[in-house]
Amino acid sequence: MKLLLRCLVFSIILNLQAQSSFNSESFSVTKDDLELNVYAKDSTANALIIYETGKSYVDRGTFLLKSEIKKKLKILNRNGFDKATETIYLYGKSLDKERVKKIKATVYNIENGQVTQTQLDKSAIFEEKYDENRTLVKFTFPNIKEGSVIIYSYTLESPYMFKYKSWYFQEDIPKLYSEYSPSIPANWEYNIKLVGGKKLHTNTSSLRKNCLQSGGAGSSDCGDYIYVMKDIPAFIEEEFMTTKENYIARIEYELKVFRGFDGRIKRYTKTWKNVESEFKTDNSFGRQLKKSSVVKNLLSETIVNETDPLKKAKAIFEYVQDTYTWNEKFNIFNDVSVKNLVRDKSGNVSEINILLHNLLKANNISVKPVLLSTRNNGFATRIYPVMSDFNYVIVQATIGDETFMLDATDDYLSFGQLPFRCLNQYGRMLDFKEGGYWVDIKANQLSFKKYRVRLDIDDDETLKGTIKGNKTGYHALRAKKNYFNNSEDYLNYYINKYPSVQFINHESETIDKINPEFSEEFEIEQSIERVGDNLYINPFLIEFLDENPLKLQQRTYPIDFGYKNAFLYSVELNIEGYDVVDIPKPVNLNLPNKTGTLLFNTSVNDNSVILFFKFNFKEAIYDSPYYDSLKDYFASIVEIQKNSLIVLKKKS
Repeated sequence: MKLLLRCLVFSIILNLQAQSSFNSESFSVTKDDLELNVYAKDSTANALIIYETGKSYVDRGTFLLKSEIKKKLKILNRNGFDKATETIYLYGKSLDKERVKKIKATVYNIENGQVTQTQLDKSAIFEEKYDENRTLVKFTFPNIKEGSVIIYSYTLESPYMFKYKSWYFQEDIPKLYSEYSPSIPANWEYNIKLVGGKKLHTNTSSLRKNCLQSGGAGSSDCGDYIYVMKDIPAFIEEEFMTTKENYIARIEYELKVFRGFDGRIKRYTKTWKNVESEFKTDNSFGRQLKKSSVVKNLLSETIVNETDPLKKAKAIFEYVQDTYTWNEKFNIFNDVSVKNLVRDKSGNVSEINILLHNLLKANNISVKPVLLSTRNNGFATRIYPVMSDFNYVIVQATIGDETFMLDATDDYLSFGQLPFRCLNQYGRMLDFKEGGYWVDIKANQLSFKKYRVRLDIDDDETLKGTIKGNKTGYHALRAKKNYFNNSEDYLNYYINKYPSVQFINHESETIDKINPEFSEEFEIEQSIERVGDNLYINPFLIEFLDENPLKLQQRTYPIDFGYKNAFLYSVELNIEGYDVVDIPKPVNLNLPNKTGTLLFNTSVNDNSVILFFKFNFKEAIYDSPYYDSLKDYFASIVEIQKNSLIVLKKKS
């Protein structure tokens, strides 16, 4: 044993002398693995995976799904110490549950010029109940320092072949090499999904005969696969994105068919035709869509007797909004009862929108239910039905030549406007007669925010004037919620955010919560800075952005605003009695492919300085190659707002 340990240390010393970069080709610990404390491709990284492998297979003796995991982790600095704790989540209860075995870890450091090794002690491994269906196993690596390299491994055992082991090539730290080698017996046929859009460096498969046997019942061949990715950037969450599960690079498995050694076949993946047939008679969905008796006598005679279909539809929509309260639950296939909603006046998403569907249908408005997955829930699989992907239902109404997507869960939504959470690109429209299809889910109008400022300079060199604001779309939706919820807090937000501005008065012209626009007017005052004979005026009393929201060195996933955006800020400053010393220089920018335009200009017209600032985002979603351009675009917006001064001097 002593000889073996000496040989191991000697091998490490040789490796220390032979390498010039991180060793991303094996689990051997090299000199640079230990000494390098910066990752050149991402100087912000606090830790990285140098090398990792995963191997999954069905055990020939126990028929359990085993996954052997091994990783080489580098701690670059103190901010990476949180990566020294590993947490493994295990699914299942009692004896029929997942287990983790053979946990091993060695921490390598250079101390006093020597390579040291510290082993993980079994007493440092803890297990605790996480929730009703999951247990977690947690352990922290010992003797962690800046520069530590950790080699650790463990084996997972699972009885759940319906959910084959998924593999995450990408995490919140960079990876130099990630390899997954699954072996899948022919008894189980899976839909295999590569998520994240990153290319595999290696993608091979081979057939291995008689890999699995069941006594005299038969044998099965296995498909052996090798998937490799290299130089994988960290996935860092940032503004303007849906859930990371839409984009983080990984491979997933959905059980399609099971073929037993006894000849039985069970199909798990269904067609949309099969699913819609089941939905039609489902107690919590299809039958709820037919609850015509429940909606009788709910509407006033005024609504029922309305002859204009669009006016009637809007009146029904407003009735549901005003009468029923969403309980914040997203139930879609379980515990759905329109009858209970009518009785309790409160219910989940499905109950409220199915009631809306039934009321519209009873009044001869053409409607269909639409299933979707919200932004925080991830994209629904389009290739085949995965019903667990969906967590929301809305209503598609067709009136004349127009189609409206409706959701009555929010009191502030205008007719045809969906909650922001629903803007997740597409949904599945259900048609039990003709067959359903995918439909686009997008904002029904441009979201605009504009301010028009008129200013005068009084005798004591104070700016006085008004700011008129107008917002549409989702800018209006947010403003309405904040204002109608508490108008005093709404004004205090501006008072606290812009302390140099005195807000003398505030009024809103919008009195209807479902108005698609929000209009307001501020009466303001602000002291002017004087330096010598010159007055320095910052014309941006209200800003669209405090700082650049895009800060990453590299972003590998789309910039998803959810909707198209436009902004306008104009100022008319009365300068009677003053000479203009300086005004800001004009700026004219465009995003690639004319997907955005920025225009900033200041001019002097008789006794006025006129400032005009306009920019827009003509796309709701920009692919990652636009990131650097968008980052510069935002930087220019912030720069213009922060550093644009009008300089005046009193006429002699």
